[in-house]
Amino acid sequence: MSDMTRRQFLAITGSGLAGSSLALLGFSPGPALAEVREFKLSRATETRNTCPYCSVSCGLLMYSHGDRSKNATASIFHIEGDPDHPVNRGTLCPKGAALIDFIHSPSRLTHPEYRAPGSDRWQRISWDEALERVARLMKQDRDANFIARNAAGQTVNRWLTTGMLAASASSNEAGYITHKVIRSLGVLAFDNQARV
Repeated sequence: MSDMTRRQFLAITGSGLAGSSLALLGFSPGPALAEVREFKLSRATETRNTCPYCSVSCGLLMYSHGDRSKNATASIFHIEGDPDHPVNRGTLCPKGAALIDFIHSPSRLTHPEYRAPGSDRWQRISWDEALERVARLMKQDRDANFIARNAAGQTVNRWLTTGMLAASASSNEAGYITHKVIRSLGVLAFDNQARV
């Protein structure tokens, strides 16, 4: 090796570098397979939704595989911003862009759970049980604490022992209906998650 000139050294290293660079770029001497890769969203079902994180309510396009047959479970594999949505026009913040991790998280709750008073564990209940329990407890509290008239005899129709926190990612229509329902029950403690 001591007989190698500078010119020979540069020729050998240069050809080795060029060969490895071409191999990295896909120009390998092995047989090439001529195939067009299928677009990953071509057979997907597109679903429009709203991001659940904050009160901005960005529009989402969620793509899932599954042909909606009885034995196939749809699985979301791609989420992007909705370019037709008036709020975000296709853009997403880092939390919205990483929403796929939230959906597929093993610690994400997908069913209601209940912990009895004094218990140290949560037990899974059905949606019907959860909604029935919430409705029953609200009715019991309203029946026990509803104030129809104040001390001066004026009609006030107040329910001061229960509050309502509305969802910030709801549409204007859903917010309007929520406000009407809660106010018709007499609840005064009413706020929106967007301000919290």
